[in-house]
Amino acid sequence: MTTLHAQPYDISANGFYFEDLEGYKTKAATNKNDYGDPVEEYEIQFIDGDHIDCDLAKAWGINQANIGHYFEACESWDDHDKTMFIIAVGEVGYSFDPDSVSPSDFDVDIYHADSMKELAEQFVEEGLFGNIPEHLANYIDMGAIAYDLAMDYTETEVAGERLIYRAA
Repeated sequence: MTTLHAQPYDISANGFYFEDLEGYKTKAATNKNDYGDPVEEYEIQFIDGDHIDCDLAKAWGINQANIGHYFEACESWDDHDKTMFIIAVGEVGYSFDPDSVSPSDFDVDIYHADSMKELAEQFVEEGLFGNIPEHLANYIDMGAIAYDLAMDYTETEVAGERLIYRAA
């Protein structure tokens, strides 16, 4: 369950916590400042929930206009979709339309590796550099391959997990 807080820009008003779009709409419709005037503008803050949903909120840039779509993404997207969006929008800088965004819109390759050297070892094991004879395997400079990979790949952390990605 994700908990957000609507913090009014009006310093004479109190904010409120909510866990879904309906909760926000209900509380926002009845919220008044100290003078009895309706509160119109809020800063939306992530308070509690899964680490990945926190990172998603940050990349999403949650606000009054897009929290409904944010809640939909939290509920319907799996962790891979959320990670794809976080990297594409939050790291690479892709733009998105909250009304129609889909993680498949973004061209990002994600690898679960802690370092470029680990990614280099993974690529060698998978045969991306061709078939390497056993007697030559110990002579491959993984550090040099990792250095070369760092020219096209970027290390990041999403929801506490180290990842490496490449964006087109």
